[in-house]
Amino acid sequence: MALLDTPPVDTDPFNLFLEWFEGAKGSEQSDPDAACLATADRFGKPSARMVLVRQVDSRGFVFYTNEHSRKGRELIEGGYAALCYHWKSLERQVRIEGPVVQLDDLESDLYHAARPRASRISAWASQQSQPLESRETFLERVKQVEAHYEDKDVPRPPHWGGFRIVPDRIEFWQAGSARMHDRFVFTRDGDGWKNQRLYP
Repeated sequence: MALLDTPPVDTDPFNLFLEWFEGAKGSEQSDPDAACLATADRFGKPSARMVLVRQVDSRGFVFYTNEHSRKGRELIEGGYAALCYHWKSLERQVRIEGPVVQLDDLESDLYHAARPRASRISAWASQQSQPLESRETFLERVKQVEAHYEDKDVPRPPHWGGFRIVPDRIEFWQAGSARMHDRFVFTRDGDGWKNQRLYP
């Protein structure tokens, strides 16, 4: 499966990403929106984990998390992050790099309200990334939150919200035979994009 025999006619990488994502939704068995998120602390020490990217449009790639977690702190302190999608069934990867912005309260509230109730409860009960004495301690916290919000709506915790990576670089990778892969990268160029092929 060749990526692009010629430079892409469409110079907007989001259009190509959405085309690939539609293909992944039809071929990946679960979570085609899962991507590896890489951040770094103030000393440059990196860390990576999988996240579910809940929205993609021309403004960027959106995901949600506890702002007090390790990734939340590094996103806020570092202000720059990277994502990597890997769709094994299609032998494709997409790499995204760019500055990070926090979503406003309204956007985060709307997404939180649409989550399953159990997930909203967990957002209150989990002190994400902090030491936990035992599983039972966490389950007890869940019960306490459930009791507190019994017969009530579960609001968004003030420490939980969305982040958007606003890409300045998007790279598309397609596996090729004999390790002769296809790579094409888009980089910001003023209000538009420029693109070029890379050696595999």
